[in-house]
Amino acid sequence: MKQRESRRFTPVFLGWVITHWLLLTTGAYADNPEAEIEYLLSAIGDSGCEFLRNGRVHDAEDAEAHLRMKYRNGFRYVSTAEEFIDRLASKSSITRRPYFIDCDQDASSPSGEWLYQRLNEYRTKKVYKESTTGEKPTVMP
Repeated sequence: MKQRESRRFTPVFLGWVITHWLLLTTGAYADNPEAEIEYLLSAIGDSGCEFLRNGRVHDAEDAEAHLRMKYRNGFRYVSTAEEFIDRLASKSSITRRPYFIDCDQDASSPSGEWLYQRLNEYRTKKVYKESTTGEKPTVMP
């Protein structure tokens, strides 16, 4: 009998699991994916971070423009903000190389992880605003 090889959980995988668990437990899954995707695109452009794409460093504005182009061309492949992150904003569609974001000059993180954090922040703010004011926000900065 073959023994199963034990799999280790990488920090990136654990971050992904924790982020998704938080999104599920807040009950904040999308009722307006277009607004969430727009928020994510704007967050990228306003971040001031550097983006590593296919071995080259790009500024935040270039990264936003690139992902807007990918979304414009591939919007039919996404119906949620999660699908936008997973299918369009985490890796190159051609080379399949992952994108990275460097905001603190010490360590870069995978763009998908960074975007899931922004999405969680957006949804948390949205749920809080709805619970305190009763109004549904459009896109919150």
